[in-house]
Amino acid sequence: ESTEMTNREEAEIQISELDLLSSMFPYEEEFVVTDQLAVAELKHYVENDSAEMPSSKVQFILNVKPEVSNAPMVEFSMACALPFKYPAVLPEITVRSSLLSRSQQLHLNSDLKTYLMQNCSGEPCMLSAREWVKDHAAAYIDKELSSSSATTSNATQSEVIMFTRLWIYSHHIYNKQKRKNIIDWAKELSLSGFCMPGKPGVVCVEGLQSSCEEFWSRVRRLTWKRILIRHREDVSLEGGGHAEIQKQRKFSTLEEKCFDAHGARGNHMDLGQLYRFLEEKGCADIFQMYFGVEGH
Repeated sequence: ESTEMTNREEAEIQISELDLLSSMFPYEEEFVVTDQLAVAELKHYVENDSAEMPSSKVQFILNVKPEVSNAPMVEFSMACALPFKYPAVLPEITVRSSLLSRSQQLHLNSDLKTYLMQNCSGEPCMLSAREWVKDHAAAYIDKELSSSSATTSNATQSEVIMFTRLWIYSHHIYNKQKRKNIIDWAKELSLSGFCMPGKPGVVCVEGLQSSCEEFWSRVRRLTWKRILIRHREDVSLEGGGHAEIQKQRKFSTLEEKCFDAHGARGNHMDLGQLYRFLEEKGCADIFQMYFGVEGH
């Protein structure tokens, strides 16, 4: 008997690690598998002795927001691929952030690889890699920047005001208190859009980026069976004045939209009516994201 792990054992370890990641990071903006087919093949391979080795590696993205005391929230995205022999071999990880220059990104990625080589050979290490990025990545933003270029980039950054539209998907929204919160918070944060209660639940909010993010952080703290941002649109506004913001809006206020319900409990919304409503607002392509091929 060889002491080396068999391909099936490696595949089993990959699956259990993916399960762990999805239970720790249930929101799509934290963890998302970019190749569902590869995962399905991997599971099939583990469960059936006759199955062939999968044809493609499992790929996913982990997004990390380090807590940086003196900086705004920075997001680092870890694009990961698991070679077939993982964890006997290291995962392939590329860390990116809009605030990193090319050389900072190379430096960061090579240091991460060194860390993994020294600390993680043969063991599942995605959580260690994520922790390392959370603790160390932000330090690379300032490396090798001459002070003059840093000040100019800060000056230009502060003038850019972002307009954001979030398309939120929930397994269902029935609870009256939640529905009231959604409307009240949107009003308080000057957001427009709509909320479609029922199953599934759809919420769209639009307005200043900071207000949308505050809205999302409040909503996701409530108890949900499943809630995630299905799609996000960001537009940078030149002046960022009131008129600029109004011009971007596709909805005038935030209202609850109830499309003729059908279904046993009278709470399944008529998706055809939702589609026509989105079409009127110039958002028909969003419907595909909610209810398209994935068939949620």
